[in-house]
Amino acid sequence: MDELLQPSTEEYWKTYIDNETKNKVDVYTISRYDALNQLQHYTTIRRFNNRDEVEKEVRTTISLRYVFPKEMERMLSVNGFEIINVYKDWDETPITEDSYEMIYVCKKNSSVS
Repeated sequence: MDELLQPSTEEYWKTYIDNETKNKVDVYTISRYDALNQLQHYTTIRRFNNRDEVEKEVRTTISLRYVFPKEMERMLSVNGFEIINVYKDWDETPITEDSYEMIYVCKKNSSVS
Protein backbone atom coordinates (compact mmCIF):
# COMPACT_ATOMS: atom_id res chain seq x y z
CA MET A 1 0.00 0.00 0.00
CA ASP A 2 2.89 2.39 0.70
CA GLU A 3 3.92 2.13 -2.96
CA LEU A 4 0.48 3.27 -4.08
CA LEU A 5 0.19 6.17 -1.65
CA GLN A 6 3.33 8.06 -2.65
CA PRO A 7 2.92 11.78 -3.26
CA SER A 8 2.58 12.92 -6.88
CA THR A 9 5.22 15.59 -6.35
CA GLU A 10 8.89 15.28 -7.19
CA GLU A 11 10.64 13.41 -4.35
CA TYR A 12 14.37 12.88 -3.78
CA TRP A 13 15.27 9.16 -3.95
CA LYS A 14 19.05 8.74 -3.93
CA THR A 15 22.44 9.93 -5.17
CA TYR A 16 25.09 7.84 -6.90
CA ILE A 17 28.37 8.38 -8.73
CA ASP A 18 28.31 7.89 -12.51
CA ASN A 19 30.87 5.21 -13.49
CA GLU A 20 31.96 7.00 -16.66
CA THR A 21 32.19 10.64 -15.60
CA LYS A 22 32.71 10.07 -11.86
CA ASN A 23 30.22 12.88 -11.32
CA LYS A 24 27.35 12.86 -8.87
CA VAL A 25 23.86 11.95 -10.12
CA ASP A 26 20.82 12.93 -8.06
CA VAL A 27 17.74 10.78 -8.63
CA TYR A 28 14.17 11.94 -8.06
CA THR A 29 10.82 10.25 -8.66
CA ILE A 30 7.29 11.34 -9.38
CA SER A 31 4.54 8.80 -8.77
CA ARG A 32 0.89 8.79 -9.78
CA TYR A 33 -1.57 5.97 -9.06
CA ASP A 34 -4.49 5.27 -11.40
CA ALA A 35 -6.87 3.37 -9.08
CA LEU A 36 -9.40 2.58 -11.81
CA ASN A 37 -6.83 0.67 -13.89
CA GLN A 38 -4.58 -0.34 -10.95
CA LEU A 39 -1.57 1.28 -12.61
CA GLN A 40 1.29 3.03 -10.85
CA HIS A 41 2.97 5.54 -13.17
CA TYR A 42 6.54 6.47 -12.29
CA THR A 43 8.77 9.16 -13.71
CA THR A 44 12.43 8.91 -12.73
CA ILE A 45 14.52 12.05 -13.07
CA ARG A 46 18.31 11.79 -13.14
CA ARG A 47 20.22 15.04 -12.75
CA PHE A 48 23.83 14.66 -13.81
CA ASN A 49 26.00 17.13 -11.91
CA ASN A 50 29.38 18.56 -12.80
CA ARG A 51 30.96 20.50 -9.93
CA ASP A 52 27.59 20.83 -8.19
CA GLU A 53 25.91 22.29 -11.30
CA VAL A 54 23.25 20.32 -13.18
CA GLU A 55 24.81 19.51 -16.54
CA LYS A 56 22.10 17.24 -17.94
CA GLU A 57 18.68 15.93 -16.93
CA VAL A 58 17.24 12.61 -18.14
CA ARG A 59 13.63 11.53 -17.54
CA THR A 60 12.35 7.98 -17.91
CA THR A 61 8.87 6.57 -17.29
CA ILE A 62 7.44 3.20 -16.39
CA SER A 63 3.93 2.01 -15.57
CA LEU A 64 3.45 -0.91 -13.20
CA ARG A 65 0.30 -2.96 -12.71
CA TYR A 66 -0.23 -4.17 -9.17
CA VAL A 67 -2.40 -7.18 -8.37
CA PHE A 68 -3.33 -8.91 -5.15
CA PRO A 69 -2.69 -12.65 -4.66
CA LYS A 70 -6.34 -13.71 -4.98
CA GLU A 71 -6.71 -11.63 -8.14
CA MET A 72 -3.61 -13.26 -9.65
CA GLU A 73 -4.86 -16.75 -8.72
CA ARG A 74 -8.16 -16.05 -10.46
CA MET A 75 -6.50 -14.65 -13.62
CA LEU A 76 -4.19 -17.65 -13.89
CA SER A 77 -7.00 -20.15 -13.29
CA VAL A 78 -9.35 -18.51 -15.82
CA ASN A 79 -6.56 -18.66 -18.40
CA GLY A 80 -5.88 -22.37 -17.83
CA PHE A 81 -2.85 -22.30 -15.54
CA GLU A 82 -2.20 -24.36 -12.44
CA ILE A 83 -0.13 -22.68 -9.73
CA ILE A 84 2.77 -24.90 -8.69
CA ASN A 85 4.31 -22.48 -6.18
CA VAL A 86 4.43 -18.82 -5.16
CA TYR A 87 7.56 -17.10 -3.88
CA LYS A 88 8.35 -13.64 -2.57
CA ASP A 89 11.65 -13.40 -4.46
CA TRP A 90 13.84 -15.11 -7.06
CA ASP A 91 15.60 -17.05 -4.26
CA GLU A 92 12.38 -19.08 -3.84
CA THR A 93 11.62 -17.67 -0.40
CA PRO A 94 8.03 -18.52 0.59
CA ILE A 95 5.58 -15.65 0.22
CA THR A 96 4.49 -13.90 3.41
CA GLU A 97 1.88 -11.34 4.39
CA ASP A 98 4.40 -8.49 4.04
CA SER A 99 5.85 -9.60 0.68
CA TYR A 100 5.93 -6.87 -1.95
CA GLU A 101 6.73 -9.17 -4.90
CA MET A 102 5.07 -12.37 -6.06
CA ILE A 103 6.86 -14.87 -8.26
CA TYR A 104 4.46 -17.50 -9.65
CA VAL A 105 5.59 -20.88 -10.95
CA CYS A 106 2.78 -22.29 -13.09
CA LYS A 107 2.01 -24.91 -15.68
CA LYS A 108 -0.62 -24.90 -18.39
CA ASN A 109 -3.45 -27.34 -17.70
CA SER A 110 -3.34 -30.16 -20.24
CA SER A 111 -7.14 -30.04 -20.60
CA VAL A 112 -6.96 -26.46 -21.92
CA SER A 113 -5.85 -25.84 -25.49
